[in-house]
Amino acid sequence: MANIFTSSIGKKVIMSISGLFLILFLVLHMGLNITSIFSEETFQQVCDFMALPIVSILVPVLAFGFVIHIVYAFILTLGNIRARGGYNRYAVPNKAPTDSWASRNMIVLGIIVVLGLVLHLTHFWADMQLAEWMGGESANPNELMASTFGNIWITLLYLIWFAAIWFHLTHGFWSAFQSIGLSNTIWFKRLKVIGIVIVTAIMGGFALTAIYAYLKANGIV
Repeated sequence: MANIFTSSIGKKVIMSISGLFLILFLVLHMGLNITSIFSEETFQQVCDFMALPIVSILVPVLAFGFVIHIVYAFILTLGNIRARGGYNRYAVPNKAPTDSWASRNMIVLGIIVVLGLVLHLTHFWADMQLAEWMGGESANPNELMASTFGNIWITLLYLIWFAAIWFHLTHGFWSAFQSIGLSNTIWFKRLKVIGIVIVTAIMGGFALTAIYAYLKANGIV
C-alpha cells in the first residue's frame, strides 16, 4: 500500500485522479455560477442549497482533494526538474509530442492557480460559508457578485486566473488519462481535443459570468 503513495507511477495516478475529481467540481461550480446571469432569484436559491449541511460536508472532501493534488504536483515537478538537471533543461530543441508551453510551465501555472484560489476564497467563501460556520450570516450572493466584479481590476485578475486554469487543465486533462493507462497515439490526440473542448466550455462559463457581473454592476446591461 505504501508503494502506491511513494512510487513514481502511484504519485502520478493519485494526482491524476484528484485532478479529474477537481475538474468535475469545476463543471458543477460553473453550472451553478452561470445561473446568476439568468435570474438573481435562482442564483440565491442555488447558494441556499449549497449552504445545506448535507452539501457543506463535501467542502472538507474537496479541500482534501485539492491539497493532495497540489502536494503531489509539486513533488512530481521537483522530481522532474532534478532529473533534468535544472529548470532550464525543459528548453530542449527536440520536444516530444506531449510537450507544450503548458507542460513546461505547469509549476508556474499552478502557483497562479493557487494565488487566484486564495483571492477567490477571500471574496466569496469567507463571506458566505465561513461566515455561517462562525455563527454569522452569509452575505447576499448577488450583492457579493456586484461588489466583487464591479471593480474592473478585480475582474481582470479573475480573467487572468481563468486563463491560467485553462492552460493548466488543457494539459492536465489528457495527462491525467495518460497516467492511468490511456497513453496510445490515437487516444492522445482524441483526449487533447476533448480536453480543449471541455475546459474551454468550463472556463468560458466562468469568464462569461464574471464579465456579465461586471457589466451589470456598472449598469451597462
